[in-house]
Amino acid sequence: MEVGFEKTLVFLIFILLGIVLKTKFKSKQEVNGIKKIILNLALPATIFIALLGIKIEASLLLLPLMALVFNLLLFAISPFLLPIVGVKKNTPAYRTAGLLIPSLAPGLSCFPFVLEFLGKDYLAKAAMADLGNKVFVLIVLYMVAMHWFYARNQESRTGGKAKLMSLLKTLVTEPVNLFIGAALILLVFGFNMESLPFVISDSLAKLSLMMTPLVLLFIGLAVKIKRQQFAQILSLLLLRAGLVFLISAVFVLVSGISVQSEILLMISFGLSACSFWPFAHLSLVDGLEVEKKSKTFDSNYAVAILALSFPLSTVLILGVLNSGAAFGSPFNIFITGVLLSALGAVFPLVKVLSKKASKLRLTSTKMETAATERA
Repeated sequence: MEVGFEKTLVFLIFILLGIVLKTKFKSKQEVNGIKKIILNLALPATIFIALLGIKIEASLLLLPLMALVFNLLLFAISPFLLPIVGVKKNTPAYRTAGLLIPSLAPGLSCFPFVLEFLGKDYLAKAAMADLGNKVFVLIVLYMVAMHWFYARNQESRTGGKAKLMSLLKTLVTEPVNLFIGAALILLVFGFNMESLPFVISDSLAKLSLMMTPLVLLFIGLAVKIKRQQFAQILSLLLLRAGLVFLISAVFVLVSGISVQSEILLMISFGLSACSFWPFAHLSLVDGLEVEKKSKTFDSNYAVAILALSFPLSTVLILGVLNSGAAFGSPFNIFITGVLLSALGAVFPLVKVLSKKASKLRLTSTKMETAATERA
């Protein structure tokens, strides 16, 4: 049995354990407690260790910019994907999906697997790229959410600047970003893990060991998929994944990247689950619309997207990282993107054909009724 396949089985067992343990977690707060441990302790420690283990290269400074450009591409293309799966324009669901689909949550859905399959060096690169994604989900999407809110509520233009400053403060004080900043400063002055006091380095190492098991358990605990809108959201996420592969194929072809691990990292990062931060933004807007019947966003739809996004991203990322040399060719990446896009288009196509068939049956019934009445 191949090592990659064995690792995948171990990951799936931990996810299954999380699903089994659902009965022991009675509230969302308990599950969110695990998420906070991951984001505030295990993940920052893991990224800190990974960053201190690499050599600073100018090329790494391009990674945040590349991630930000990727986010913007997804944001620009999302409005064309939503009508395909039946999400009507200018509806709460449309705006909600438009906010969530271009966002990425690599900390929970990508980093653990990159660490296990590609190693610490590539985790460090992923962490650097995530800085660009953080700017997008924390600042750009906040401004988009508030713009949509103000466009529908012209009388509610107070406090926007204060809220933006609050989001900027969050960006600066978030533990992951603090650890990244501290690690980069130490790197500039020539420090590494061996240079740190044993108490600090050993504490960070033990915190880092918690990350992968906790993330896998969290994914199992957080999976909660409702039957309503399941097919629509699955189609949308498959189209999103297909788009990631297509963009990656074009980039590999244009840039001429030939290092297999670099390609796998790029695809895996792009396949990350949707971020929780847009949900925080739309929840803030919901709080401003408590007394309004017509909402800017649909929080229930957002929760459904997040619930399905994490397990689907996990499966796709594991598939990519287990692929070996399969994605060394832009052609193979492109074909995979086409296949995923085709899968995503199945539900909308079936829905359209079903409606047409229903209309034909109704027309046929009316004609038969009319013929009977004439007779």
